[in-house]
Amino acid sequence: MSTDRGTLTQELLDLVADEGMVEVSEIAPEKRLEDLDIQSADFVMILMAIEEKYNVYISVDNELSDVETVQDLLNLVIGKIEQEQAAQA
Repeated sequence: MSTDRGTLTQELLDLVADEGMVEVSEIAPEKRLEDLDIQSADFVMILMAIEEKYNVYISVDNELSDVETVQDLLNLVIGKIEQEQAAQA
């Protein structure tokens, strides 16, 4: 299930838009999650969808404490997915 970063980034942006109930056109890497009006319940749904689709676990308490922008979230999730793929290779 190796996927290039560009495809993965787009899939994640689409997932954030769907689960966060935000127009995908409003999502940009530099946007702050709070500016997109993504509530904590939406955020949990986004993380659950990521875990289900990519089989990676993201700790809300530890790893998300520094996530403020869409790019921060992408970096964290893509890093996790790449770690998981490397472990299975």
